[in-house]
Amino acid sequence: MRVCVFCGSSPGRSVGYVRGARAFGRVLAEAGVGLVYGGASVGLMGAVADAVLEFGGEVIGVIPEALVAREVAHEGLGDLRIVSSMHERKALMSELSDAFVALPGGIGTLEELFEVWTWGQLGIHPKPCGLLDIDGFYRGLTSFLDHVVAEQFLKPVHRGMLLVEPDGARLLARLRAYVAPDVTKWIGRAES
Repeated sequence: MRVCVFCGSSPGRSVGYVRGARAFGRVLAEAGVGLVYGGASVGLMGAVADAVLEFGGEVIGVIPEALVAREVAHEGLGDLRIVSSMHERKALMSELSDAFVALPGGIGTLEELFEVWTWGQLGIHPKPCGLLDIDGFYRGLTSFLDHVVAEQFLKPVHRGMLLVEPDGARLLARLRAYVAPDVTKWIGRAES
């Protein structure tokens, strides 16, 4: 199994974010689960990759040429795949992965997570998506998503597709046990 991790290229304000990213990297490595990520050496991206490597795990980095030129590529990876665009990056990361997890990050992290979650909702893939809610980072987002359900723009079953845990080992267990729902995305008038 390989888990694709989306996360910040910055470490964030709290030292807990780096600590949490490193802890999740260790969980993956000790469970024999490979990491697929954006290929950078900086921020939470570098922290999770370094931890997986430190504990003997598999790491595949996927990075666009433009970011390699900016010298943010992780030079310690045995498998760094360089692609021509962000679109290629996301497609390859998806292809290589069995599950997706977002750690704290900015708009790029959210964009990547929402895209793969949408693909799951549409039945394009059956892979689980999760949030590792380090230090309550995603509390506001999960509250907003519950509001989206209440306003009938998202079915509860599709909201439930996004697994949320503050603990990396529990999140990994839920990813492994995940079964994609077989429910259409569209909310009809009879359901509203």
